[in-house]
Amino acid sequence: MDPEVDVSAAAVCVCVCVCVVCMWRPLCFHVDTSERLHCAGAIRGAQNDPIQSKSCVLRMLFLSVLVAFAACNAPPVPLDDILIEKTFVPEQCVRAVKVGDYVRYHYIGTFPDGKKFDSSYDRGSTYNVFVGKKQLIEGMDKALVGMCVNERSLVKIPPHLAYGKRGYGDIIPADSILHFDVLLLDVWNPEDGVQINTYHTPSTCERKVEVSDYVRYHYNGTLLDGTLFDSSHTRMRTYDTYVGIGWLIAGMDQGLLGMCVGERRIITMPPSLGYGENGDGSDIPGQASLVFDVVLLDLHNPRDGITVTNQVVPESCTRKSVSGDFVRYHYNGSLLDGTFFDSSYSRNRTYDTYVGRGYVIAGMDEGLIGVCVGEKRTITIPPHLAYGEEGTGSKIPGSAVLVFDVHIIDFHNPSDITEVKVTYMPEECGRQTKKGDFIKYHYNASLMDGTSIDSTYNYGKTYNIVLGANQVVPGMEEGLMEMCVGEKRHLIIPPHLGYGERGVPGSAVLVFDIELIDMEEGLPEGYMFIWNDDVSPDLFAEMDKDENKQVEPSEFTDYIMRQVTEGKGRLAPGFDPYRIIDNMFSNQDRNGDGKITEAEFKLKADEPAHDEL
Repeated sequence: MDPEVDVSAAAVCVCVCVCVVCMWRPLCFHVDTSERLHCAGAIRGAQNDPIQSKSCVLRMLFLSVLVAFAACNAPPVPLDDILIEKTFVPEQCVRAVKVGDYVRYHYIGTFPDGKKFDSSYDRGSTYNVFVGKKQLIEGMDKALVGMCVNERSLVKIPPHLAYGKRGYGDIIPADSILHFDVLLLDVWNPEDGVQINTYHTPSTCERKVEVSDYVRYHYNGTLLDGTLFDSSHTRMRTYDTYVGIGWLIAGMDQGLLGMCVGERRIITMPPSLGYGENGDGSDIPGQASLVFDVVLLDLHNPRDGITVTNQVVPESCTRKSVSGDFVRYHYNGSLLDGTFFDSSYSRNRTYDTYVGRGYVIAGMDEGLIGVCVGEKRTITIPPHLAYGEEGTGSKIPGSAVLVFDVHIIDFHNPSDITEVKVTYMPEECGRQTKKGDFIKYHYNASLMDGTSIDSTYNYGKTYNIVLGANQVVPGMEEGLMEMCVGEKRHLIIPPHLGYGERGVPGSAVLVFDIELIDMEEGLPEGYMFIWNDDVSPDLFAEMDKDENKQVEPSEFTDYIMRQVTEGKGRLAPGFDPYRIIDNMFSNQDRNGDGKITEAEFKLKADEPAHDEL
C-alpha cells in the first residue's frame, strides 16, 4: 500500500471524527490555512520526499486534535426559542391552559449548570398568575399555554425571552439561560362558572333539588390536582344544609340544584364561587378551584307534608280508619336513599297502636288515617313530622326523611260491636238459639288479612257450648244468639270482645265463619234442673230410701238421675250432670254436715233463687 495514501486517509479520518465529536461543527476548517496548503503541497510531492510528507501530516493531525478539543468545550450557543421537555403527562387532560387563564403551579428555577436560583416549594406556596397578560417573563408565558393539570415539564428559556441583558438584580446575571421544572396544579378562567358532570342517575327521580330545599349528602372535596382536603365519609355523617339561601359556598349552592336522590355528580367550581383569594385558611389555598364528588341521600322542604302512594288497594273496603281507631300493621322503614333501618317483619309481629292520638310520630299518625284493611301504601314523612333534627341517635340520622312501606292487617275502634252477617239461612227455622241452649257448631277462624287460625273441620267434630255460660268470647256469644240450625254466619269480632291484648296475636280482630249443626234447648235462666211433671208431695220421703229421716249424697244422686232417665226431670244440657247434682245437694245441705234433713229440704219455689230443686 502507498504510504502517502495511508497518511492522507488518516488525516481525512481525523477530520471526520473531530466533526462527529463536535456535533458536526466544521472544525476541520479551523486549521491554519498556510499549514493546510503546506501539507497539501507536501502530500502532492510525496514521491520526491516521503519523510517530509509524513511529518507534515502528523503536524496537521496534532493541530486538528487541539482545535477539536477547544471547540467541543466552547460555551453553548444561545437558544432561539424556548425548549419544553415533558417529564410527566397525565392520562387525561380535561382542560389545557389557554391565554387569559389563571394558573397555580409549582416550579424550581435553575441555571443550565444546575444551580438553583428560585423555588416555589421553598416558599411553601404555589405561584399564581394570569397567563398571556405579561405578568410573567415571555418564555414562561409561552411555556404554560397548552399544559394540563398535573403535567410536569422542564422548560428552557433563552435570555431574550427571560431577563435579557439586564438580568434580575444579584440573582440572575445578564444573558442567562433559565431552566424551570414546572408542575401545573390548577387552571381556571374568570369567565368560568360551575361545571357539573353527572356520572350516575337513578332509574326514578320523583323530585329534584330546588332553592330552599333541605338536603343531606356525602362528598369528597379535592383540589383540581386531586389533593383531598375534606370528606364527609371520613366523619361518617352526611352534610346537612339548606340549598340556595346562602348556607353554602356559591358553587355548591348552584351545583346541588336539580339533583335527584341517589344521583352522583362531580361539581367543579372556580375560586370565585369557592373560597376565593384567601382560601379557607387551612387545607384550601387561595385562588384554588374546587372539585366535589357528591352523592345526594335525602331531600325535603320545610313546607312538605307527608306523601302517600297507594301500592295495593283491596277491591272491597267497607270501612276506612279514622282517628281513635286501633290499627295493627306491618312495615318496612327506610331512609330516602333506600337505607333500611327497621321492620316489623323482622320481629315477626305487627306494630299495634292507636292513630290520631299522638302514640306514633305525627307523619305516621296522619298516614294511617283513611286506610282499608289489606291496603298497602308507601308513606314518605319529612323530618319535621318524624324524628326532627336529632333523629333517634342510632339508625335514623338527624333531619332524615323516612319512608314506610305499610301493610294494614286490621283495625278496630273501642266502641265497635260484633259484626254479624248471615251468609246462609235454611228454609225452615223452627226455633232460634237463646241463652242456656246447648249448641253444636262448626267454624273457620282467621285474622282480617286472611291468615287462618283454627278450624273445627280439621278435627272432624263440632265445637259444643252452652250459650250464656261464658264458655266462648263475648263476641262469639253474641254472634251465636238467635240462630237457626243449619244457618251460616260471618262474624267480625273486635279484640275487646275477643281475646284482647293477650291474644295470639294480641289486639287482633277475629273473623269466624260459623255453621250451626245442632242445639238442645236449655233450662230457664237460673235453673240447673227442672221437673217435666208435677212435683211429688212426698219428694223427701222418696229420696230417703232407708227412712232414717235424712238424705245421703248417694240417695240424692240416685234419685235425680232416675228422674232424668224416666223423663220426669231434666238437667241443664252441656254440663257434667254429677257436678250439677253435687251443687244441688250442697245447696240443700244448709249446715254442711253431709246430709239433708227434712227441715233443711226446700223446693226452689219456697226460697230465694238457687240453681237447685
